[in-house]
Amino acid sequence: MREKTYEKLEKYAGYIGTEQLLKDGFTNRQIACFVEEQFLERICHGYYWVTKSPCEKPEAYKAIEVCLSDPRAVICADSACFYLGLIKEEPGKLSVATSRNDRSGIRVTFPVKRHYFSQSDFFQSSRKITLDFGDYNIFDIDRSVCDCIRLKKDIDAGIFEQIIDNYRNLEHRQEKRMREYARRLRMLTEIKRYFEL
Repeated sequence: MREKTYEKLEKYAGYIGTEQLLKDGFTNRQIACFVEEQFLERICHGYYWVTKSPCEKPEAYKAIEVCLSDPRAVICADSACFYLGLIKEEPGKLSVATSRNDRSGIRVTFPVKRHYFSQSDFFQSSRKITLDFGDYNIFDIDRSVCDCIRLKKDIDAGIFEQIIDNYRNLEHRQEKRMREYARRLRMLTEIKRYFEL
């Protein structure tokens, strides 16, 4: 490929979509060559990371990339606890919540645990985090701890214990909010085994 074509690619940094590359005059063949020659790293269908730029991937790259793959996905449970600073150890698989009727494929380059939630449960307490290189959706800390208890069998026992202990010692925990989530999720009795609400 001509050197001028590579120079045109240098104006990009971070994540870039196929749509934008095509709009800027690149062809599908050129994009495939960029991937082959490691100027672009394929992230998921339609998105790439520009590897030949001075930028490093952000710490939350997995959360961003999952939401590039499925914009309706929400980081949940133990992974949300990690991103929100409740635990220091990143879980081996990224926990992702989607509504039951969302059948979008989540095809990324790292392991993901997908959890399906009913429509009524899914939209409670989700918020969008905006970073320099992209956005991701995440449940708040109180909801995430509730989900950890609900999904306990899918979470590493050591990480689960840390989540419970650290939440008990958390100064700004919202017990009223936790109780409300537990009530809506029909797991108030189960939550009371771990916390005095």
